[in-house]
Amino acid sequence: MMELQAAIKERKSIRGFLDKPVPKEVLNEILEISVRAPSTKNAQPWHFYVVADEPLEQLKKANVNRLISPEAPPGEMAHILIEPEKGTVYRDRQVDIGIRLFKLMEIGREDKDKRLEWVKRGFRYFDAPAAIILVGDKSLPVEGAYLDAGLVIQNICLAAVDFGLGTCIENQGITYSDVLRDIVQIPDDKRLLAAIAIGYPDDDFPANKVISHREKVEDVVTWCGI
Repeated sequence: MMELQAAIKERKSIRGFLDKPVPKEVLNEILEISVRAPSTKNAQPWHFYVVADEPLEQLKKANVNRLISPEAPPGEMAHILIEPEKGTVYRDRQVDIGIRLFKLMEIGREDKDKRLEWVKRGFRYFDAPAAIILVGDKSLPVEGAYLDAGLVIQNICLAAVDFGLGTCIENQGITYSDVLRDIVQIPDDKRLLAAIAIGYPDDDFPANKVISHREKVEDVVTWCGI
């Protein structure tokens, strides 16, 4: 078993996967470990839809078709995408990772075709063999739902590393909620929270070489009385 500290340090976003299915037993074990996450007042406000094989292929195709359709309305989940204000350090970090990814993928600034293909990958769950859709009950406060979702998502990503798997947390996979709800049969009383692409990493895929920078601890910590 991998030590926790090593898993935390080795975890990174994987955007290219091998064409190799993940056994249901492995995915189930990851989730059994992950639901030990803390939750607000022990509400455990999460439910998981694990999608693979033909349903996932249908979902990938439907998402891309909606993306490129000129008549398609914007996805209802678009409001949850993080878009920092220009001129802030948060925006700078976002731009930095984008530049590094595009450089490795040889996507030029003016290459609209390659840029579109890259966007499509996100809506195809980065061609992963499985995707985990995390939902919460709409009867619960949204703030608590997202807090607890973040905790269980972190557990999923760390546990996946221990099984030799890679993950990428993404919002593209839940953007077109009507498509997702129809194919996966998610009821309307469930709030879509996040999607996680999961599978065996393709070590030869250029974008998988990117490791995002982290700020020095002394730059993000204020000590009081210690």
